[in-house]
Amino acid sequence: MPSGWRDVSVELPAPGRMSAFAVDGLELVLCNVSGVPCVIEDRCPHAEAALSEGRLEGAVLECPLHGGKLDVKSGAPAAPPIRRAVRTFPVRRDGERLQVEIPDA
Repeated sequence: MPSGWRDVSVELPAPGRMSAFAVDGLELVLCNVSGVPCVIEDRCPHAEAALSEGRLEGAVLECPLHGGKLDVKSGAPAAPPIRRAVRTFPVRRDGERLQVEIPDA
């Protein structure tokens, strides 16, 4: 499938909350950081756990498996044992809908 903007199947959750969803076979998580939507891949780069089962505090998401932390805005590791960044995806509003940009595979 070509790259481009795709409609998101979930609404923006309340601030400090997140929602898991899938687009084009990718498991993603939509995080609300003080009203700003951020989308990351729903897979810990350290342990393959579902990040959507973790805890979001500000822009930092804690992995439910080993307690490693990631910045959901940049995808960068914020605390060990996570050492690699998680994939992030651009997100925008299109009227009332949210859209995420999916790059070519």
